[in-house]
Amino acid sequence: MARGEEFDPEKASEEAGGQKFYGFEEDVTGIQVPSELSILPLRGVVIFPSAIAPLLISRGASLKLVEDALVANRMLGLVAQKNAEEESPGSEGLYSRGTAGRILKMLKYPDGSVRILVQGLRRIEVQHYTKREPYFVAQVRHLTDIYEPSKDLEAVQAHMVHQFAKFVSMIPYLPDELQVVVMNIKDPGKVTDLIASNLNISLEEKQDLLNTLDMRTRLEKLSTILNREIELLELGHKIQSQVQTELNKNQKEFYLRQQMKAIQKELGEGDSRTAEIEELRQKITEANMPEEANKAAENELERLRIIPPESAEHTVVRTYLEWLVNLPWAVSTPDNLDIPHARGILDEDHFDLERVKDRILEYLAVRKLRKDPRGPILCFVGPPGVGKTSLGRSIARAMERKFVRLSLGGVRDEAEIRGHRRTYIGSLPGRIIQRLRSAGSNNPLFMLDEIDKLGADFRGDPASALLEVLDPEQNHTFADHYLDVPFDLSRVMFVTTANYLDPIPPALQDRMEVLEIAGYIEEEKVQIAWRHLIPKQLRENGLDDSHIEFTEEGILKIIRSYTREAGLRNFEREIGRACRKVARAVTEGQTERIRITLEKVREFLGPERFFSEVAERTGEPGVATGLAYTPNGGDILFIESTKMGGKKGLTLTGHLGEVMKESAQAALSYVRSRAERLGIAPDFFENCDIHIHVPAGAVPKDGPSAGVTVAASLASLLTGRPVRHNLAMTGEITLRGKVMPVGGIKEKVLAAKRAGIDTVILPKLNEKDLEDVPQKVRDEMVFEFVDTIDEVLERALEPRSEPAERTGEGRRPRAASV
Repeated sequence: MARGEEFDPEKASEEAGGQKFYGFEEDVTGIQVPSELSILPLRGVVIFPSAIAPLLISRGASLKLVEDALVANRMLGLVAQKNAEEESPGSEGLYSRGTAGRILKMLKYPDGSVRILVQGLRRIEVQHYTKREPYFVAQVRHLTDIYEPSKDLEAVQAHMVHQFAKFVSMIPYLPDELQVVVMNIKDPGKVTDLIASNLNISLEEKQDLLNTLDMRTRLEKLSTILNREIELLELGHKIQSQVQTELNKNQKEFYLRQQMKAIQKELGEGDSRTAEIEELRQKITEANMPEEANKAAENELERLRIIPPESAEHTVVRTYLEWLVNLPWAVSTPDNLDIPHARGILDEDHFDLERVKDRILEYLAVRKLRKDPRGPILCFVGPPGVGKTSLGRSIARAMERKFVRLSLGGVRDEAEIRGHRRTYIGSLPGRIIQRLRSAGSNNPLFMLDEIDKLGADFRGDPASALLEVLDPEQNHTFADHYLDVPFDLSRVMFVTTANYLDPIPPALQDRMEVLEIAGYIEEEKVQIAWRHLIPKQLRENGLDDSHIEFTEEGILKIIRSYTREAGLRNFEREIGRACRKVARAVTEGQTERIRITLEKVREFLGPERFFSEVAERTGEPGVATGLAYTPNGGDILFIESTKMGGKKGLTLTGHLGEVMKESAQAALSYVRSRAERLGIAPDFFENCDIHIHVPAGAVPKDGPSAGVTVAASLASLLTGRPVRHNLAMTGEITLRGKVMPVGGIKEKVLAAKRAGIDTVILPKLNEKDLEDVPQKVRDEMVFEFVDTIDEVLERALEPRSEPAERTGEGRRPRAASV
């Protein structure tokens, strides 16, 4: 295998016999080339006609070829291989066109390799290979350049020669004499071959120039390559010049800065850096930091004094000191402890929410009696849109504290809470410290929104980092990784919000006082609309009372037929839609005030979106209405049962969780155990399959509280007695037939009220939870408290409308289809 060496024209000319050809022989046309040649594969190099180049031969077959050629006529074919990495290429791995050449000189090395100096003679094309071992031998065809002399061709050649002269002037290792050599050659073929031999371009481009026989095309290709190379060289020179200029500028600035320092020292004046250090020292004194933080700041200031301004560490230390001095170590806002004033603001901003308001007023009362108590850590839990975040703003306004909000939704990195250590590039304190700096106070009301949406991954668990923040026994020495000194958070009043408690780790729940905010009933929504939502939407849409008037029946229609939610967000959107319709009418010339009545609601908001489907869905046996608690508040759900021929199969569908599936199995077992008492054939399950389905199959459902509803659905199906259409139920069941207590009673009762249900069956042990339900709702609804499933079925199932026929050992009910 022949490897090409970097071309050195002086070295090549010396090895050729000392003649100054710059790697090129002027006239080789008279040398006869045989039609059969030994083919020497070249790796990474293309030899052009008349060019002289050194080659290193190391492969056994190639060494044999050179040895035989030297004994014979010194002639050989020089053909480049397509893949330069291939050690032993076949005939298909070689280009079809190459150059016939002759060996001018040979030099053997001690390791057995040979170095030869070859000279290209003319272009050849391999016709076919006649021999493959020990080296390639092929029949070749001589190729001739195609061109007709013309003025146009001469002009193209002259332009290319001019480009090459410019190129040579920009390359230090190419001698200027090469320009003269090129200018003195008249043959365009020789000119292109000489220039191509001296260009450091890719193997593919050189092979393409060797393959091109049409002279005009070869000149144009070479001209394009020269243009590109010249542009790259000019760009490189420009970059080098800019770098050198910048270096000279930096050296000049350093020299002048040193001179300026010497002059200022002689004049007794301080420099800007000294002024910067003194300014930071003054800020450290004014920040009134604790002893540990003050010591850390003094140490860093001393480091800053000795670090050169040009160092990257200078910026890191300066940034750290700025964070330290700008934190509100001793800056706080005085609390307004006037309880009637606070009560007035809370009532002005929010309707109802008495438990939360009482807790805030209790804190103010304790604060008034005891100076500087630790701030409470409250957690508002409730469905979206009930006013958790806005309540935090109202508390801050009532106490005249700064309000800071941090959304924790989607936070997965522990460093978001505690910050990054200063060893990392671009490190910053955590969001707790950042928000306190923005507030400019060490006792703001700090709201941690959506604490139940925290995540965790390989970067750490932010919920664990919050354990220190929300613990009154620890947060007075909260250590941010960036600051690396304690910061007192005990004066901060933390308020967190969540839609659901389950995702919050128990250790974090234990550190917070949980205040549940349930959904609103219709009457509360009407009052909130009058007091807050309607005035707000009138302002946002540029209207006033002379343009629009909402009637109570219109507001109730929006609540009942266009929204179904525990909160107020969709309700406010629908009010805003009606206001925008009126705003458009006003701009189009409407002058009379528009009253939002039932008819106007339908006209502005379109068809009704929600309606009571309880009576329709429970008209047949096998369907029961249950109550569920979701992150969005309470909701009703239907449980449907049907049976078909089979062998004791139970199918459960509707995206149910494991706990709910187990409740359904327990309900079926209980119904089977009580078959005789319920008037069901004891062997009813022997020849049938039962399918239980909970609609809204795309929504995941889980929990034990649907146990009584499943039991009622199965009993209704098997006895043929429908469940009362105005009744809903909730409760966990046991195999003994006991009804166990469940949670979320207030939310579930309000959901039943919104759906038009007037009777609710509840576990006896949940009777105490009705105290949280508004009195008006308790007065309008009937609550049945039960201890056993037998009591549930007695109250839930309609009386038998006709006697059932006796068949076999038991009573067979009417078939139900749902």
